[in-house]
Amino acid sequence: MWIFDSYHRGSVELWDRSRGSPKPLTFRYSPSFYLHLEDPHAHWEMTEGLESRFKVKECSFDTIYGPLDGYEIWAGRDVALKIEKQTRLQAQLYNVDLRVDQRYLADKGLFPCGNEGDSRFDTDFDLPLTSLEIEVDANPQLTRMMTGITVRNCSRDTRLNGPERQVLADLFDLVKVIDPDMILFPDADLWVPRMVAKAEKYSLDPSLSRTGWFRNMASKSYWSYGKMEHKHGAVIPEGRILIDTENSFTYRESGIAGIILASRLTGLSPNLTSRYTPGTLISNYEVYEALQRGIAVPFRKWDAERQRKIVDLKAADKGGMIFQPQPGVHENAYELDFTSFYPSIIVNYNLSPETLDGANRRGFLSAVIEPLLDLRLETKRLKKIDPKYKGLDSVLKWMLVTCFGYTGYKNAKFGRIEVHESITSISRELLIKTKQIAESMDLKVLHGIVDCLWVKGGDASLFKEKVEAAAGIGTELDPYDWIVFLPLADGFGAYNRYFGRLSNGKLKVRGVAARKRDTPEYVRRMQMDVFAKMGEARSIEELLQIKPQAVEIVKRYHRELPSADPSEMVIHRRISKLNYEKRCVQASAIQAHKRRGVKVSPGMTVGYVIRDASKWEVDTEWDASEFDLDYYAKLIGKAWDEASFAFKFIEGRCS
Repeated sequence: MWIFDSYHRGSVELWDRSRGSPKPLTFRYSPSFYLHLEDPHAHWEMTEGLESRFKVKECSFDTIYGPLDGYEIWAGRDVALKIEKQTRLQAQLYNVDLRVDQRYLADKGLFPCGNEGDSRFDTDFDLPLTSLEIEVDANPQLTRMMTGITVRNCSRDTRLNGPERQVLADLFDLVKVIDPDMILFPDADLWVPRMVAKAEKYSLDPSLSRTGWFRNMASKSYWSYGKMEHKHGAVIPEGRILIDTENSFTYRESGIAGIILASRLTGLSPNLTSRYTPGTLISNYEVYEALQRGIAVPFRKWDAERQRKIVDLKAADKGGMIFQPQPGVHENAYELDFTSFYPSIIVNYNLSPETLDGANRRGFLSAVIEPLLDLRLETKRLKKIDPKYKGLDSVLKWMLVTCFGYTGYKNAKFGRIEVHESITSISRELLIKTKQIAESMDLKVLHGIVDCLWVKGGDASLFKEKVEAAAGIGTELDPYDWIVFLPLADGFGAYNRYFGRLSNGKLKVRGVAARKRDTPEYVRRMQMDVFAKMGEARSIEELLQIKPQAVEIVKRYHRELPSADPSEMVIHRRISKLNYEKRCVQASAIQAHKRRGVKVSPGMTVGYVIRDASKWEVDTEWDASEFDLDYYAKLIGKAWDEASFAFKFIEGRCS
């Protein structure tokens, strides 16, 4: 059985690619949840009431902390909520809010996008899916009409043009004839809801779904890691994989291979893994692992953080270690980077909520992260040999990056803030130990950020060996011909703003204008052209000789600025709220989009061009015909200041 879509609609429905059937396999499945009461006798009336209405069985069930006595109840979430209310939140409930299809697969030892008997952690797997590409020839934010659509099938393009009703009818007929398993569709989550609505209006059969049914995902704005995010809603066809190739983070970073691997690991359909964040993917991976291991998943968090004294909090919660660098240019430096640092710490130090008391047992979190970490190390090795593994490596990288953050997330099923603090505490100790090893070898330490250290001089290979032996974690060593650490406004070194030429001739650029999302393309291109010219230099001496050519690049961009295309002046910025008390560029951007008829929600990224910076007058990215020359000239100047710091430093040192 090769499952490529699954959902629950009264029964669990699975689409099996190996059967080639136009209909899903249907399975009756009635999931239960667990109830544990500290004092069952205090709630005997409630228990009797449950037994009179539902199937209830006394039992013992496993949690990450050990077995609990309680009840297994065959009822839904609404009953669990009533139990909470009846017991005034004293009841401990498990396996309440799990996806039914995911739970069914775990119970049956199945997983999506793989055959029975396969390992979910294989790097090589079959992908027996037929696909089709659809693209609407319009901007979904500016128009709702679909009068031109391009369909690509096996490198053959079919153009559909004409009245909207006819275009949609032709599209649905074409999809029905080709009958693909997977549809790749830019802005699908904006276009498909409109297609379904128009199909009803025109009395058409929207064959994007093999059953005629669609599942809805609501749009939402939410806070994540201190910033507002927005997630589009979606209308997902049953029996097909629909990938929004424009708005899916997982597709953008990992491609189809990454989506399929995430599906195999989490027990979720590709439709969901393409739309979920890495944090949601790692959370579902842990849930699926728990279900397979027979461990009950808590409904509410009761162990997110225990009460502690303020002095203990101040001692524990310090975050990752960062060394402040001395601003300047350094030749023949090395960057030592720990591989999957935080996940490796979780595994090596057996960190999990239930092992914080020093219990001598394997922790759940370390046990389930280990195979994921091993798989990442394997794909990291394989992608250097064959680029086809790059997507697999990318999705694993992002899942492992977020697994650390989720240990401190109060609603994470298997998180606990003390685990989060233990990880950062150990990371600080390891980075300090790495620094001490470097100094014992007479290496000069230039900078350090959480999981990497820049050093200069000595035997770098021997340094790498000693660090790996001491830390028990693999590392990668990147040699630089030269590297520049930039200053802050106060003259001290910036923690995360640097650029340099690696010994293989490639440039590494971090934290500067060219790397920021809100930098206009014209300014980004200017700075990257300067960096590319600087990258031709193999030494500080050669770098200084290149200065006149770099200066000429900047002058050219200044000269050509008045005739530049306004589309290259677009600034993209995330909107955190819709109402602002004072006039600002964000408020003006929101108003400009409203005038254009574009709905803006908190967390969305909008594009605008500044027409008059003195009044914060802006145009949307689609309407801009002019821009504030002085404002954009200043942005060019700031980007040049970042690059030219290297020349100023070298000149100052030579004088």
